[in-house]
Amino acid sequence: MPAHEFESDTTTDPLAHERAHLAASRAALRAMREDAQALDITDVTANWVNAAVLQAQIDERIKSLADLAHTPLFFGRLDYLHVVGAEEAEGAEGEQFYIGRRHVHDAVGDPMVIDWRAPVSQPFYRASRNDPLDVGRRRRFGYTGGDLTAYEDEHLTDPAEAEQTSKLLQAEIERPRVGPMRDIVATIQPEQDEIVRSGLGGTVCVQGGPGTGKTAVGLHRVAYLLYAHRERLARTGTLVVGPNRSFLHYIEQVLPALGELEVKQATVEDLVGAQVEVRGTDEARAAVVKGDARMAEVLRRALRSHVTLPTEPVMVVRGSRRWRVPAYEIEEMVQELLARDMRYGAAHEALPQRIAHAVLVRMEEAGEAPDDRVQNAVARTPAVKAAVKAVWPAVDPAKLVLRLLSDPEFLAAHAEGLLSEDEQKAILWTRPARGVKSAKWSAADAVLIDEAADLVARTHSLGHVVIDEAQDLSPMQYRAVGRRCSTGSATVLGDLAQGTTPWSTQSWEQALHHLGKADAVVEELTAGFRVPRDVIAYASRLLPVISPGLTAVESVRESPGSLSVRRVADAEALDAAVVAACEESLGHEGSIGLIAADARIPALAGALAAAGHSCLSPGQETTAESRLTLVPASLAKGLEYDYVVLDEPAAVVDGEPDERTGLRRLYVGLTRAVSGLMVLHSAPLPEELA
Repeated sequence: MPAHEFESDTTTDPLAHERAHLAASRAALRAMREDAQALDITDVTANWVNAAVLQAQIDERIKSLADLAHTPLFFGRLDYLHVVGAEEAEGAEGEQFYIGRRHVHDAVGDPMVIDWRAPVSQPFYRASRNDPLDVGRRRRFGYTGGDLTAYEDEHLTDPAEAEQTSKLLQAEIERPRVGPMRDIVATIQPEQDEIVRSGLGGTVCVQGGPGTGKTAVGLHRVAYLLYAHRERLARTGTLVVGPNRSFLHYIEQVLPALGELEVKQATVEDLVGAQVEVRGTDEARAAVVKGDARMAEVLRRALRSHVTLPTEPVMVVRGSRRWRVPAYEIEEMVQELLARDMRYGAAHEALPQRIAHAVLVRMEEAGEAPDDRVQNAVARTPAVKAAVKAVWPAVDPAKLVLRLLSDPEFLAAHAEGLLSEDEQKAILWTRPARGVKSAKWSAADAVLIDEAADLVARTHSLGHVVIDEAQDLSPMQYRAVGRRCSTGSATVLGDLAQGTTPWSTQSWEQALHHLGKADAVVEELTAGFRVPRDVIAYASRLLPVISPGLTAVESVRESPGSLSVRRVADAEALDAAVVAACEESLGHEGSIGLIAADARIPALAGALAAAGHSCLSPGQETTAESRLTLVPASLAKGLEYDYVVLDEPAAVVDGEPDERTGLRRLYVGLTRAVSGLMVLHSAPLPEELA
């Protein structure tokens, strides 16, 4: 039955009523799960394959119906002024809907909790006093653990009620963070909701500074698209691409908490690393050149160089007859295939069929009546195979890249007019490898092989791909991800100010061009909900240098005393001061992150161990007993902690190949704190922060 039948405005104890509805909703969810577990498919499938597929679907359904004890089943309620979707009638009573992470219905199918993604839930995020969207009251719920302990009402159509910031909303945003990243389904803001609910057909790029929730927005958009276009995305697939394994581990629980279990997660290295093992590294100069989009044309030229125009006819023997296809006719076939610019491998497969078809034409002219089976047989004859091998040979993508990086003359021939001599020297191996398996391939090499593989055979495209921390991708990496959504759409998330690779994105226009989504809509999030105002203002002093013209984040959180910058007398005393700062931070509730230049990590780990403190590595899940994580600055991006101790900013800057990249790395480290930041230094601070 509709939720409003459980309550009238005369309820004497609203909190008790809401707790009763929560208990009833949890019971209904358990019943839904038990119904799924009780399904018997013994007599409804035609064979064991169908049975296995159906059982897998049922198992996923059972998993999605899990009742997570510390995850509130609903977090809000909407009291509509009128019946939703019905004609307005005088005196008509409005409906009430509880808004939660998933749909829950009672024994007769009436909703007890409405999925946050349903259209009827949208006003929970969008309704305002200026535009109440037919909502008379919006109620938010507060939880402690899994228990409903508070509620808060906004009467959107009552002119006598003063507008004020929701304390429960603020408390949820500021709730201490222990464990992996949480969903923000209870705190999505109107500008975030617009992005979350944007359609599947178009690509969206979100530029968002620290604390604006861009990662959460991207993940919630996936959840929304799976709700709105489930059948289509079930066929085509969805993927989240993150910068590293630590980051993916940090976010991996968000979508399952929203009932979505089928979304795959990977790094770019995971996507392109199937053909070779990455065991080597590149110097920055070589990596920049290998990541440049010009390499795509170098590879295309190198691949096409394997095509050789024929000089000899093809003679096919069938029984007692010989059929001759002259060289000029085969050349016409080759030129046509080249002009069509089709995949190299597809053309390699098409050419023997073209030659065989020419033989069939001659057979028909001689009075024979060959069919498709004869054409396929002719295409497999030794003469045709030999001709194709000579004219359009098969090419292994890894061997092609191996030759380019090992053979100066081969590279020069195909990089002419594209790469300078210095650029060619930068990417050539000083010690050419003997073969594909023995080569010490770098991450950038794997991307080149992936590009070559796509030139040979089209890469499979998914329905939707989310790319987080996208500002750090090279043009060739963008192309690699773009191939995975060439017939689908994408959500691109990033912050130009946090680009910390030598090849980082300079503009979203360039990035989207390389991704193959030049028509994408670019949205900017500038309201910060995570980083305290004093902290983000301090970090934003770096923006004029690291990303001129970028809008600084305006934090909505006022947390006096959240920033502390402390000078230590000398470098020898710094380790002890950092340990003391960590101990001070551990006196607060929540997670602690000690962020330092990568080179400083061993010394700080030793100092912490000597003081009796164990620490986690980035991506390891914090618990009530283990809340301190030691974070190399290179792995801090995308992570967040309640309290951050930042060690020696000058060392963070000096750890990068150039000052601008170093200051960007420092900007990342300064903006990981949710509640408080302590900066400790013995060396002078960068000029912008002094």
